[in-house]
Amino acid sequence: MAFPSNGALAEVRDTLLETYAINDAMNQLLLAHLDPRAWRAQLPGQKGKGRTIAAIFAHLHNNRLTWLRNSAPHLNCPAPLDPHRCSMRQVAAAHRKSAAQCLRMLTDALSAKPKRRVRKFSRDGWVPTWPAGGTMFAYMFSHEAHHRGQILMLARQLGYRVPEPNVWQWDKLWKQVGLSSRPR
Repeated sequence: MAFPSNGALAEVRDTLLETYAINDAMNQLLLAHLDPRAWRAQLPGQKGKGRTIAAIFAHLHNNRLTWLRNSAPHLNCPAPLDPHRCSMRQVAAAHRKSAAQCLRMLTDALSAKPKRRVRKFSRDGWVPTWPAGGTMFAYMFSHEAHHRGQILMLARQLGYRVPEPNVWQWDKLWKQVGLSSRPR
């Protein structure tokens, strides 16, 4: 069995970091195209149950803060968001800050340096801690992708169709965040 070279592993690491970098671009795109009337609209079904779109965006940011505090306490955390009071503008700014810190955390976690500081991934105090690495990235990215899907579905159910922000045009998103390469 042949093992990948250090160069191949570095390319995989760099690709994961680039992918996480466009993660926030996707969230910012949704925020830019979301009808403001959908932000706190009452959810279909039982009154007072479930999260509004505002609360879902706040949840994403606040989860990032938990990951940072538990896994990379040396990094500064931005302020948490109140899901009942945050504005779209506050969420957009908070997401940019927490995304930048999460990218710093992942950069260290995926490093091959022996003195890296991020060695574990603690999602919360009630679940087992994992070693920092690829699974950490996969969990963080899939958590946000899941909630982006919820936001799009909820906006449609509420009658506020999101104009095609096209989170699937990764080539454009890659350029938008200033990456010189394209998806590999």
